Amino acid sequence: MNQPSFDWQNYIALMEQLLAVPLTDERRKELEFQLTRIAAMAEPLMAFPLPDRQETAGVYSL
Repeated sequence: MNQPSFDWQNYIALMEQLLAVPLTDERRKELEFQLTRIAAMAEPLMAFPLPDRQETAGVYSL
């Protein structure tokens, strides 16, 4: 479960520009903290092996 760390600071800066949402340094730091926590919580789920033939998401059609 030890994946290379993601560059959250760069990601936040890019999203800040893309979405035109200026953030203060304090908010950037808090956002990085929260994204790191979310990634850590998702890590065990993402590491769960699925059989090759199992659908990862349902397909809905009308």
